[in-house]
Amino acid sequence: MKVRKAEFLLVLVTMFWGSSYLFMKMGLNTLGEFNLIALRFGLAFLLAVILFHKRLRQVNFRTLRYGAVLGFLLLGVFTCITFGLKTTTTSNAGFLVALTVVFVPMIEVLIFKKKIQPQQIFGSLLAISGIGLLTLTSRLHIQPGDLLCLLAALFYAVQIMVTGKAVKHCDTLCLGILQLGFVGGYALILSVIFETPTLPTTIPGWISILALGIICSAFGFILQPMAQKYTTPTRTGLIFSLEPVFAAFFGYWFVGEQLSLQGYAGACLVLLGILASELLGKTTPASLLKKRQAH
Repeated sequence: MKVRKAEFLLVLVTMFWGSSYLFMKMGLNTLGEFNLIALRFGLAFLLAVILFHKRLRQVNFRTLRYGAVLGFLLLGVFTCITFGLKTTTTSNAGFLVALTVVFVPMIEVLIFKKKIQPQQIFGSLLAISGIGLLTLTSRLHIQPGDLLCLLAALFYAVQIMVTGKAVKHCDTLCLGILQLGFVGGYALILSVIFETPTLPTTIPGWISILALGIICSAFGFILQPMAQKYTTPTRTGLIFSLEPVFAAFFGYWFVGEQLSLQGYAGACLVLLGILASELLGKTTPASLLKKRQAH
């Protein structure tokens, strides 16, 4: 595969992930939060199993164990996003969740005492300033949905750290497929406990689940590692940073969501902070690129 074709596929995958916030919001009109997550990841898992069932025969206990842990962390990510979308916009959600790239080096400094580079400090300050402009109202009030999306970004950051350790010992394809299955299974259990699991009853509901399961999760998961093989981590990270831009575009184009002037300024600062962390930081690991496997 040529580099240009690979990078085009990565842009396509990023666009799929950017659209996922809109589809999640659509699905929430007719489905419970855990029900939506269970259907989305259950469908993605089944498709991945059909395509890679021979590879899954090689799964060992260690891979299964890591898959269970990563699935739990991803459940936290998408639970926060799904509940958060009830009280925030797709644009805000996209930019806030993308802050995972900034949170990873912050966790490395706080937990693992790694030295942070000046460029990463600069990127973090830009991103934090952007969060303030993007989420705070004139009364200095932040929506619960914005806080949940920030929490989702933190969950993602922890998931990245665990993934970085897991890929040293496990088959990455099997690991990715298993974590999808565990997310769907955990969400189904929670849906049985707190909701009434059901299939979509409306056309928009079916569109939401099929798009999330097939396009955003299954296709995104399969295409991302294939294409990533033929380009550099830095260029891949740069392409992935376009996800919140796509999220804002879909929110504006399909449901008429618009940011205020303050919101646009905040979004620009968040995006600049992400780009600074991706392009200038020296501790951005290749494992960062694993953080979107379940989109």
